[in-house]
Amino acid sequence: MTIAPDETGQRSGADGSGTVEGAWVRACPIDDLIVGRGVAVLGPRGEQAALFRLQAAETDREAAPGRSRLYAIGNIDPFGRAAVLSRGLTGDRAGEPTVASPLGKQVFALRTGVCLDDESVSVPSYGVRVVERIVEVFFPA
Repeated sequence: MTIAPDETGQRSGADGSGTVEGAWVRACPIDDLIVGRGVAVLGPRGEQAALFRLQAAETDREAAPGRSRLYAIGNIDPFGRAAVLSRGLTGDRAGEPTVASPLGKQVFALRTGVCLDDESVSVPSYGVRVVERIVEVFFPA
């Protein structure tokens, strides 16, 4: 689920299903993120996210060409059960931004967390925002 802020400071589900309680966690300055590489972010209850900064594609409707996009998905590889997705290889599959696990090479969509090699498997997808050049990741309660 993609989480987005609304005017009340609460987070609403992308499907309009209501508010989601949670916490925005400050990760790092945006300038510290290397395009095409991931970093791990620790959530308030010990959960981990893999945060990525990727170059926006020319066909990306969500960002202007030449700019970057931020994505965060769960860092735990559901196949190998290790916290390694932040070390995976980024790329795309048919225009979908992806990361391949460094363990079994399964590919995950960065927008949704769905495994593109086995769609019955997925990792969480987290909201990301930039506040005063600091990247924050939203961890639902």
